Amino acid sequence: MAGLARALHRRGLAVRPFKPQNMSNNAAVTADGGEIGRAQALQARAAGVAPSVHMNPVLLKPQSEVGAQLVVQGRVRRNADARAYQTIKRALLPVVLDSFATIGRDADIVLVEGAGSASEINLRPNDIANMGFARAADVPVVIIGDIDRGGVIASVVGTWAVLEPGDAALVRGYVINRMRGDATLFNDGLTAITRHTGWPSFGLVPHFAPAALLPAEDAADLTPSAGRRGAGLRVAVPLLPHIANFDDLDPLAAEPDVALARVPRGHPLPLCDVVILPGSKATRADLAVLREEGWDIDLRAHHRRGGAILGICGGLQMLGRTIDDPTGVEGAPGCSEGLGLLDVTTCLTGQKVLAITGVGGYEMHVGRTEGADWHDGHAVSSCGRVRGTYRHGLFNDDAARRDWLACLGASPSDASHEARIDATLDALAVHLEAHIDVDRLLTIAR
Repeated sequence: MAGLARALHRRGLAVRPFKPQNMSNNAAVTADGGEIGRAQALQARAAGVAPSVHMNPVLLKPQSEVGAQLVVQGRVRRNADARAYQTIKRALLPVVLDSFATIGRDADIVLVEGAGSASEINLRPNDIANMGFARAADVPVVIIGDIDRGGVIASVVGTWAVLEPGDAALVRGYVINRMRGDATLFNDGLTAITRHTGWPSFGLVPHFAPAALLPAEDAADLTPSAGRRGAGLRVAVPLLPHIANFDDLDPLAAEPDVALARVPRGHPLPLCDVVILPGSKATRADLAVLREEGWDIDLRAHHRRGGAILGICGGLQMLGRTIDDPTGVEGAPGCSEGLGLLDVTTCLTGQKVLAITGVGGYEMHVGRTEGADWHDGHAVSSCGRVRGTYRHGLFNDDAARRDWLACLGASPSDASHEARIDATLDALAVHLEAHIDVDRLLTIAR
């Protein structure tokens, strides 16, 4: 979607991205003080416009295996488990259509992204994300099949087979995405899909490896890694279950002299120079998991050896003495003992803070932090090796990132993170223009 947005923007069109419903703990702050999915913020950037809460009117931020925080037009509305959410979805359709109309007023074309699959007929009665929205807004549909997952012929043909006639009538064709190897080997596959469905193909898109440089949509795209061999600065990041806004780490991972190890559960934190505790959507729950994994022991040993520690948002809160949630903002009310490496305490009360701060930076958190180590919005231990901040996007600022790396003895590159993102979007746009019949897509739009 980001690549198509950039391609159409390069053609001179006023493009707006739209995702009726998203589920992700990777979120972005909009200029009007709301929050939307990180993917929609990237798509807005690709389209050359500022992100708006109307680009993603319903955002679900998972806080447990079956529950999530519900954000509507940028504002937290309530917490709901999965079954309860199914009963209230239909009431959100007018809000979704209002946002769709709002962004459409300034657009030549709106790119609507579904969520999950058009074939989820078990969720169809109250659907606002896929065919339910398409029917309500009367928009044409293109099915996207991911061949990298396997079974793509059955996936697309199966979608055709289960769609009710009114939904199927909106489908204008399909695109096959992420083809690896010789694309001509799938010519017969395209023929077979069209023969079974009657839908034309709009293109077969080869896998575009540089897309990995773009911010990930959600934790489903996050994979463990051992880090780059031969790099000077070793950084370890524990992958906690409710990790949030982990694209904070992308600029570091791209640095040639940084080996960023993403450590999955069941593995100890490796010997390293720096441990980073990233953001979390369920800080107390993730703190409990950190202890279950024994990572708190690894972290203390790392500290005794003279290693540096950085906590971002929820990670900052974990490093303090206590995290108190008296009203159950993140789950059951209660108070958790922190790691005690920073002399601060946090109380999860008050209005959610949503603010843009500096170059590529923003704050997005619930909680008030205070204590002896708290100074001007940041925490620093007496030894200076443990630090915490509520600022996401800290490393997007090239100058700040270079200074931080230099202080830790690394050799920072001269590369610009923001320039890298835009160059990747441009390259992705060119790639899609070469493999998708964009002109035909425009002819079916209305």
